[in-house]
Amino acid sequence: MTEMPIPDEILLPIEPLCILHTLMGAGFEVALVGGAVRDVLRGETQITDFDCTTNATPEQITALFPESFYENNFGTVSITPEELAKQLGLNEQIVQTPTATTDRVIDVARATKLHPSLLDAIAKEEIKEHHLPPYEITTYRADGLYSDNRRPESVTWGNSLEEDLARRDFTINALALTFQADFLARVCTDTSTRVIRLKSQDYKLIDPWQGLADLEEQRIRTVGDPNKRFAEDALRLLRAVRFSVQLNFAIEDETLQAITRASELLQNISQERIREELFKIFLSPYAKEGIELLAATGLLSHILPEILAMNGVLQGGHHTTDVWTHSLDALAECPSRDPVVKLAVLLHDIGKPQTFDISTGSPTFYNHEVVGARTAKAIAQRLKLSKKDIDRMFILVRYHMFHYQPEMSDAAVRRFMRKVGLANIDDILDVREGDRLGSGARKTSWRLEEFKQRMIAELHQPFAITDLAIDGSDLMRELDLQPGPKIGHLLQTLFEVVLENPEKNEKTVLLGLARELLPSLPIVPQTK
Repeated sequence: MTEMPIPDEILLPIEPLCILHTLMGAGFEVALVGGAVRDVLRGETQITDFDCTTNATPEQITALFPESFYENNFGTVSITPEELAKQLGLNEQIVQTPTATTDRVIDVARATKLHPSLLDAIAKEEIKEHHLPPYEITTYRADGLYSDNRRPESVTWGNSLEEDLARRDFTINALALTFQADFLARVCTDTSTRVIRLKSQDYKLIDPWQGLADLEEQRIRTVGDPNKRFAEDALRLLRAVRFSVQLNFAIEDETLQAITRASELLQNISQERIREELFKIFLSPYAKEGIELLAATGLLSHILPEILAMNGVLQGGHHTTDVWTHSLDALAECPSRDPVVKLAVLLHDIGKPQTFDISTGSPTFYNHEVVGARTAKAIAQRLKLSKKDIDRMFILVRYHMFHYQPEMSDAAVRRFMRKVGLANIDDILDVREGDRLGSGARKTSWRLEEFKQRMIAELHQPFAITDLAIDGSDLMRELDLQPGPKIGHLLQTLFEVVLENPEKNEKTVLLGLARELLPSLPIVPQTK
């Protein structure tokens, strides 16, 4: 087993080093552990999630960090960067999201005027400040029995760093860095330097499970017996796949075989925890390979069993692969960084196996988008997505087959935009791009680009009843109407008129139309 040499130099922000300095100054043992250590040794510099482990109890930790909080049974005390900065006299650091791309149809970051229905999208796409995640300080732990494949029945405080590392999932996450007290005192005295450059003599690597060698060999391997590790917490089955595609590491043979044997244990894990890992797989550089690995190990049958039916379903026309391969290729090509959109791309043809028909001599899939939207919605509900994202999933699958013809009227363009929802237009275009590239077609076409321009031209037109220049109160006051269903019916009729002719969205015009329409409206019985 080849061991990677310890780097001659690593970079660490001053904040976690000052946490260690505070704990060591109070006489406690403490070390940096987990994924941050792994990524530092790999040369990563954009690391924001730092964990520490110590022999101090949670009560002793909170005494040293008065603004920290302890809300669990696992010995983990958290402190926000904001509060840590105040305690240490540091300037708070802010992380900004990347600037929005310039090829968005609904570019909320640069829009000079926004439709009310786009307000939710602002939070997703505009440039805004995001604070760093909290620092976590955990007391050495020794876990009890895991009878439910999810959590230990008991947690006791451990006696040593090595004992704490022995309970971790994978060797590359069972690494720790320790530091001499005088070194920490020196670097934490001058807080003007926010990133500390450390030489190999400035720190000590604790590696009882040969994680450094596995980093060198780019290998995912459990700490100790993989059967025991996966039986303790079955979510580790998914985490192994996730780390594999995030880091582009291979899963070691014994570990891989154990995942396949233990795949049924995933049934004991909550859908929320499964969804979190699945979405991280989607956002990795190798999402397609992640789904293939989930299928090969049997895990997929416990996560997304519906998509296994796509395997081997032949397609005709411009498609050169079966539905399974096309869907995975589309996932790989999808440009979105939204995991819900990625899931929609994977599921966009989920209805094809049920609608497959070859009676005409070539495969057809009539209404597969209708059938698929219902299935996708059920999957989204099972994964415990929010109602908003469940609705979005339904829309993206239901309307992914949208067509555009140059002779479409402006009203038809607006009807499409209303049907999909302004906030979902960019998402459905990302689904279309993944679908096209996953079929071997070009990224876009002149029709699609023209459709985008036509939608941009219609962005400020009315898209909902609330966009009308009048409301129910105006109708009741001007037409001497009583509250009731007739008001809603009248507003809906007026909206249909305005959708076809936006220039009629003026108060006096609409009131005149309402007077003309009133006698012809059907009588709506009053409910008692």
